[in-house]
Amino acid sequence: MVFKAATFHGAELYLESEQVRRSALESAVANALAVAGGIDASDVTVTAAGQEIRLDGSVATYGEVRGATAVAESIPGVRLVRNRIAVG
Repeated sequence: MVFKAATFHGAELYLESEQVRRSALESAVANALAVAGGIDASDVTVTAAGQEIRLDGSVATYGEVRGATAVAESIPGVRLVRNRIAVG
C-alpha cells in the first residue's frame, strides 16, 4: 500500500482553514461595527479576502463612513480596508 500526502489536483489542501480565517475576520469586523458608537452599520456588509476587508452598503453620514473604516482597521489581522460605503 502506498501513502501519499493529502492534495487536491496536486495542490495542498488549505481552503478550509483559509475559509475559517476569513469567516473569523469578517465576524470580528462585523461585530465591532455592530457595537461601535455613532455608526449605524445595519446596512453595511463585510467581506474578507485574506487580510483585506471590503465594506459595502450605506450609512447616513460621512462621519459614519470614516468611523467604519477606523473600526475595521483596528481589528487584529486586518491589513487593508477597502471602503465602498455610500452616504445616503
